[in-house]
Amino acid sequence: MAISDHVGFEDFMTGVERRNPHQTEFVQAVREVAEDIFDYIADKEKYHEYQILRRIAEPDRVVSFRVCWEDDSGNIRVQRGWRVQNNNSIGPYKGGIRFHPSVTESVLKFLAFEQTFKNSLTGLPLGGGKGGSNFNPKGKSEHEIMRFCQSFMTELYRHVGEDTDVPAGDIGVGAREIGFMFGQYKRITNRFTGVLTGKGLEFGGSLVRTEATGYGAVYFLENMLKHINSSVEGKSAVISGSGNVATHAAEKILQLGGKVLTLSDSQGFIHDPDGINQEKLDWVKRQKGVLRGPLSAYTDEFGGGSSFNSGERPWGVTCDIAMPCATQNELVGQEAETLVKNGCMAVSEGANMPTDLDGIKVFKDAGICYAPGKASNAGGVAVSGLEMSQNSERISWEEETLQEQLQSIMKGIHDRCLEYGEKEDGKVDYVKGANIAGFVKVADAMLAYGVV
Repeated sequence: MAISDHVGFEDFMTGVERRNPHQTEFVQAVREVAEDIFDYIADKEKYHEYQILRRIAEPDRVVSFRVCWEDDSGNIRVQRGWRVQNNNSIGPYKGGIRFHPSVTESVLKFLAFEQTFKNSLTGLPLGGGKGGSNFNPKGKSEHEIMRFCQSFMTELYRHVGEDTDVPAGDIGVGAREIGFMFGQYKRITNRFTGVLTGKGLEFGGSLVRTEATGYGAVYFLENMLKHINSSVEGKSAVISGSGNVATHAAEKILQLGGKVLTLSDSQGFIHDPDGINQEKLDWVKRQKGVLRGPLSAYTDEFGGGSSFNSGERPWGVTCDIAMPCATQNELVGQEAETLVKNGCMAVSEGANMPTDLDGIKVFKDAGICYAPGKASNAGGVAVSGLEMSQNSERISWEEETLQEQLQSIMKGIHDRCLEYGEKEDGKVDYVKGANIAGFVKVADAMLAYGVV
């Protein structure tokens, strides 16, 4: 095949859209990656000959199944579950399980596709996958959640394994849900093995896993700022979300001398001009974690100049640093323009694809430090990979060792992004760098296998 015979980018994307009708999230994710990959592989005949990008953009398999469970009133409820196994060229499928009403096949395919590149960037031998259900754990009793998790795993168990596919938690799936699913897996298979990560410390979990994604996003941010001779110290940060990722990102910002101005939930965001210190942050963790209460109660608890902005997102608040840590497409083009106009110098994503394509273009055109989630939020899966290693060896590593490894992995990801994303003027296109660095490792492994 001559170079001139290669399918053009828009023709490639037309094919993706035709094969995945109405799957907007998945198509968006493929477009964001493929734009950079197409330029990189333009003169690399082998990738074209073996249709590497086309193959990566087609999941190895999508498993869809019915989940039946009984609520506390004795009613039979029916949900749908999925596991998307995107690519296992460099290791077993690895990626979280999400329980949320917004979960669809398109959302999980986008997450599994992104996960393939994210896991590649860590340098660990992990493939990409994702799973979940449209089950909403909010408002459900603990027994209802237990029965759902057990029913979910009764189907999922036949598709996973420590050397096949190792799920973890995600939105709506924390240590409690992982415990219920692991218990059911153990009951069905009569095996005690590292089939899930994010487990409790009592039964094979790893220290630092809870903090890893939030801390890792800040470690990546720290590396970006060091590259331009700056630091987190003295900087103001606007953060969205109030779960594990957001609160631990806020915690690490505080530890590095920064000031956290906002956190958010599905109802709106809190803005505290005085800063959300550790005492206030501990309250948020308890309110959103143990108590599962509204963030709006913050103003009643702490008063002062704090406010709760109902139905709004925090991107209009003036800041030096922005960290979207809630969900996909939560930061759109106009909001990105506002952040840049107000002097934001760095964005580090804690969520998966939280910035839409228009927003990404704004950040790249402005030349600010912008870290896409596949690079900056890889800390969670990195420590999950370390948990897998500990399970294989039947040992537990000390927290200090894990923190050092997490920092080293995030620096390694940053360095890989520099390798493929640094421009002649010294500025770095972290999106391009992450996309190409993640692609190369997976693509070269696929070439080594031939057509499989």
